Amino acid sequence: MIAAVVMSAVVFGTDGAAATVEPRTVVQAPEVAATTAPVSAVLDEDEEPECVRLKGAEACVGPDGSERPGITIMDTERDRLHPAVEYYLNGYLGTMYVIHNLARDGEVRGNREIGKVVTFRAAVYNGDRRVKFGRWKTVRNIAKYPVKRETRVSPATARARAKVCTSTKGASLTCFDERNTYVFACDTRADKYQARAEYFVGGDPTARFEIHQLAGSNTCGKAEHGDLAVSMYRASLFNENRRIETQPYKYN
Repeated sequence: MIAAVVMSAVVFGTDGAAATVEPRTVVQAPEVAATTAPVSAVLDEDEEPECVRLKGAEACVGPDGSERPGITIMDTERDRLHPAVEYYLNGYLGTMYVIHNLARDGEVRGNREIGKVVTFRAAVYNGDRRVKFGRWKTVRNIAKYPVKRETRVSPATARARAKVCTSTKGASLTCFDERNTYVFACDTRADKYQARAEYFVGGDPTARFEIHQLAGSNTCGKAEHGDLAVSMYRASLFNENRRIETQPYKYN
């Protein structure tokens, strides 16, 4: 049974006048693709973020005015494991994003750049092995300036647009630029393997970002990071969760 809450929001513009923004829908569902059954409520910019929890992990999506803006993951246990948030943007299932929080107990890591629709869940990892994960939750219309869905970029276009690109022999490509920083992960071969970009931003070694490109040959997934520059990066190739090809991290 899918439970949903639709909330109407009131925000203030630069002149102080109240303006109505489109309804926001929060969907709790076991699957990524979900439908909604609306129920009305009112919220404002200071509303608490929407969160999902596991033992050891708390993942949240919140508006700009909340204590956890954007998408974040908190480590809630003092142990040798680390938490991560896995998410999709704008209803598109061809690209999955992951933020690994490597900073340990009580620390929060995340990204302010989210889409109009965010479908996310919390997970706990032992190194690169996922040991448990929670249920998917979808939040709509929570970002004041959501990033757009961009799914038609080819590997050739990504190379042309980016400042730096790197690739593996197995046909995985990572490209990025640092003017309003974005990163592409591209799959350049028609096979069963999955291209991934793995990288760090802002010189912070405690948050590892991943883009899993799931849509197949000649497709790219894109992540945005605002003013934070890419500091370390690599391209990898996976067979589901098993690494097939990779390269040493490069420093930017």
